[in-house]
Amino acid sequence: MEKEIITAVAIGIGLSASCGFRVFVPMLVASIAARMGIFPLNEAFQWLSSWPAIICFATATILEIGAYYIPFIDNLLDTITTPLAVGAGTLLVTSVLPVDNDMLKWIMGFIIGGGASATVQGGSVITRLASTKLTAGAGNAVVSTGEHAAAFGTSILSVFVPLIMVSLLIVLVIYIILKSGRKIFSRGKT
Repeated sequence: MEKEIITAVAIGIGLSASCGFRVFVPMLVASIAARMGIFPLNEAFQWLSSWPAIICFATATILEIGAYYIPFIDNLLDTITTPLAVGAGTLLVTSVLPVDNDMLKWIMGFIIGGGASATVQGGSVITRLASTKLTAGAGNAVVSTGEHAAAFGTSILSVFVPLIMVSLLIVLVIYIILKSGRKIFSRGKT
């Protein structure tokens, strides 16, 4: 029983961090995995495995991916998707946490899932801004393609090898935090 809980929470954390690359890809993967019985949802979140949820997430995924290939819209989407990524990450972790107290469950989901997705999203935003600055937006399609691949790859791997993916995503989050911290502190010295 304890191993299943650890695995479920690891899947939730991996999927929530994947929300930092794309909001709806991990939601779609979670819905399909829950429908297949791979992603064990708490009772209140069974709606995630419903056909209407899968159809909605698939539609949103297609629209989100397509929109990231439109110049200027891609940067605008980063502004909109940052809070959505935090919400999606929070939802995915909360949906598997084995905590009876709802308030505690949502707080933990926000800190763990929302924090992981916000950190990855922050790194993604910084990468897109750098690409826009260095290439006048011409390189953003390449960045978007990499983010799409990362969203699908990390989401799928989080479902099938969750403990390994969580370890790798924790390293990624630490790297993003350290890299961002260095940039912030180096600006203050000049």
